[in-house]
Amino acid sequence: MATPNAPHSPGKGRLLVVIAAIAIAAGAGIAALLVNIFEHKQEAKTPFFQVTALNDTIDDPAVWGQNFPLQYDRYKMTTDMERTRFGGSEGVPHSPTEADPRTVVARSKLELDPRLKTMWAGYSFAADYREKRGHAYMLEDQVFTERQRVAKQPGTCLNCHASLYPTYMKLGNGDITKGFEAINHMPYADARKQVTHPISCVDCHDAKTMNLRISRPAFIEGIRALKASQGVKDYDVNRDASRQEMRTYVCAQCHVTYYFRGADKRLTFPWPKGLKLDQIVASENEDNVVEWTHKETGAPMMKARHPEFETWSQGIHARSGVACADCHMPYVREGAMKISDHNVRSPLLNVNASCQGCHRWSETEMKSRVEEIQTRFVETRNVAMNALVDLIGDLKAAKDAGATDEELAAARKLQRDAGFMIDFLVSENSMGFHADQYSVKSFAEAINMCREGQLALRRDVKTRAVNYAPQPSATPVTSH
Repeated sequence: MATPNAPHSPGKGRLLVVIAAIAIAAGAGIAALLVNIFEHKQEAKTPFFQVTALNDTIDDPAVWGQNFPLQYDRYKMTTDMERTRFGGSEGVPHSPTEADPRTVVARSKLELDPRLKTMWAGYSFAADYREKRGHAYMLEDQVFTERQRVAKQPGTCLNCHASLYPTYMKLGNGDITKGFEAINHMPYADARKQVTHPISCVDCHDAKTMNLRISRPAFIEGIRALKASQGVKDYDVNRDASRQEMRTYVCAQCHVTYYFRGADKRLTFPWPKGLKLDQIVASENEDNVVEWTHKETGAPMMKARHPEFETWSQGIHARSGVACADCHMPYVREGAMKISDHNVRSPLLNVNASCQGCHRWSETEMKSRVEEIQTRFVETRNVAMNALVDLIGDLKAAKDAGATDEELAAARKLQRDAGFMIDFLVSENSMGFHADQYSVKSFAEAINMCREGQLALRRDVKTRAVNYAPQPSATPVTSH
C-alpha cells in the first residue's frame, strides 16, 4: 500500500523565499561593488573633467581651476589670515598710498623684536620685515615691501614669489635655464613686468600629465650639488626623485636659503657641502659671500632666508619619510573624492587632517606638544639674540674707539658666522618645530661664538682703552 505524500510545510516554503531573497540581495550587492570598483578605476584613469585645454604657457590658476575646481577653491583660501600662537599672519590696517596701495598688511616683526634691526643694521631687512601671509599674497607683498625702496633688488628675487615657468620658457626660447639667467640679469622692476601671478599650478605640475615637477633651475642645480656631495653623480631631480620626494621638493624650490652669486646675480643654493648649518656657513665662506657690510661694526655679512627645507631635513619627520605636503597639504575628502588640500597653511590650523593620521592623540594634546617645542625655541632664541646684540655693541665700541681692522678681524668673523646662524634659525618659519633639538643645539653654538667674539676683542684690542658697556636688551614679544 503506497504511503501518501506528506503535507507541504509552510515553514519550509518561507525559508526558501528568505534564502532566495538573500541570494538576490547578495548578488545585487556584489554587482554594485563591481560597478563601484569599475567606476573608481575609470576615475583613476581620468581624475578630472577637462573643461579647458591646459598647457605650460598658462600661469593663471583660475584657468587651471576650470578643470580642478576643488583644488582651486582651496588655493583661494590662502587669502585667509589666521594665527597660531607663534606664527601665521594677522592683518593690520594700512592706509593706501600711491607707492603702496594695500589696505591690509602683515604685522612687522621689527616692531615685535627691535633686536632684528641691530642684527641687520645697514641692510634692507632692517627697513621692513613682516610676518608671512598666504601664497595668494606672495607677489604683491614683495612688490610693495619697503625693501624695494631702500635697495635695488634684482629680478632673481621673483624666483620664490611669481609664477615663472612660462616666463622662463618664453625668455629662454624653450630652455628654462636660459630664461632663468635672463631674469637674473634684470632689475626687479623690469622683471616684474614679465610676470602676472604669484606661484600657481604650472610651477609644480606638468600641464599634460599633472605629475609633480621641478620648474626652478636654482633648485635643479642645488639638489644636484647636494647629491654629488653624497656620492650621487649627475642627479636629475625630475628624472630620479620618487613621488614622495617630489612632495617635498616642489616646496623646497622656494622654502630654502640662498644667495646671489657674482655680477650675474645667479640664484645659488649653498648646498655643495651638505644641508647642515655649519656646512652651509662653510660653503658660503668658501665662496666669499658678502651681502652687506654691517653698519655698526664693519663686519662683512651673509643673509639667511626662510630655510624650511634645510631645517626640516635635520628633523624626525624627514627621517621618517614624511613630506612637506603630508602636513601642509594633507589629503582631504570633498564628497566622494580625496584631494590634496591646496590651502597651504600651518598644520596647527588643521590638526585633524595634518597630524592625526599618524599621531593618535587629541588635537589639544598635539597643539600642546608643538607649542612646548616652540616656547623652548623662543626662549633660547632670546638668549642667542641678546648674545649677538652684546657682541655687536662691543664691536661698535671698539671700532668707535679707534681699533684697527686687524684688531677687529677675529670678532668680526665670529659676528659674521654667529649672525648668519641666528638669522637662519630666526628666519625659519616653524619656530623650531621642524627640527627642535637641532635648532636649540645650533643656537647654543651661536651663543658660544658670540661670547668668543667678545673675548677676542678683549684679547686683540690692546692699544687703547675701550668701554665695553653692557648693552640694553630689548624685551621682545614672545607669545601672541
